[in-house]
Amino acid sequence: MVNRRRFLGLGPLIGLFPSLAFRSTQPQPTTTPGPTAQPGPLVISTWKQPKAHAAAQAVLEQGKRAIDIVEAGVRVPEADPNDTSVGYGGLPDRDGRVTLDACIMDEHGNAGSVTYLENIMHAISVARAVMEKTPHVMLSGEGAQKFALANGFKKENLLTPAAKAAWQNWLKTAKYKPVINIERHDTIGMLAIDKAGNISGACTTSGLAFKMNGRVGDSPIIGAGLFVDNEIGGACATGLGELVMRTCGSFLVVELMRQGRTPQQACEEAALRIVKKQDYKDIQVGFIAVNKQGETGAYSIQPGFNYTLTQNGQTQVTDARSYLKK
Repeated sequence: MVNRRRFLGLGPLIGLFPSLAFRSTQPQPTTTPGPTAQPGPLVISTWKQPKAHAAAQAVLEQGKRAIDIVEAGVRVPEADPNDTSVGYGGLPDRDGRVTLDACIMDEHGNAGSVTYLENIMHAISVARAVMEKTPHVMLSGEGAQKFALANGFKKENLLTPAAKAAWQNWLKTAKYKPVINIERHDTIGMLAIDKAGNISGACTTSGLAFKMNGRVGDSPIIGAGLFVDNEIGGACATGLGELVMRTCGSFLVVELMRQGRTPQQACEEAALRIVKKQDYKDIQVGFIAVNKQGETGAYSIQPGFNYTLTQNGQTQVTDARSYLKK
């Protein structure tokens, strides 16, 4: 603090440079230093996703933007009838309806999202169209479907015979309250750094199996299931979306990285925020993250969460660290 005598002594200088009167009494803004060099390109996603990464890597090698990379990557599980948690073949809600949620975010902070989308396989591409062709961030339900059809997307039945049979079997003994199972993961989230060093992310899901009709989780929510800040990094979440929404999980991870945490430290702290407030023994939430320097992190509450990383042409699936041990 500047005392009165010193302040008066500065009078002649203050007359010439008025801002000197405040510099020693007010906190000055700080800036986060950028990386010393551009990181190499990479792709990271939740769960074991070798096919999605092969598609993403092919786009990366063409020198395209990170948003093109993540869109191409997550479209693969969206079209896979054997993947029961995303897109075509996704397990329906308790009324037998397959409803999709997705969001996407680019290096400029632009974002698009769809929720409760029916009969359109590639929800992630509809979300991108929302971002690029409308003044909105999110479209939902019938409005999202009308928008998709107007923009050339194909209407088709997403309930496969296998998913329908699983739903009918569930109905025999199902209770109204869904039972959380850590093996019933419900999302692919993907982050990429392109050759220009820019970051984008995508997240797509058919949601919690046999959910209440109308339920929307964290996956299409910017700041919950996905968040990207190209100056800092990006993060994705998977697991029980209600808990991620309550903590703005992916936004929290990125903000922790802004404050100096590594991606690993940020993922761990975000998961612990949930653990401190919830009975965590029967729930699963996992986070992945990447920062501008190309460092990555992953962490979950329960064991069993893994992630896929492609870097320098090599793809590896790794079990994430977890709060509870095997």
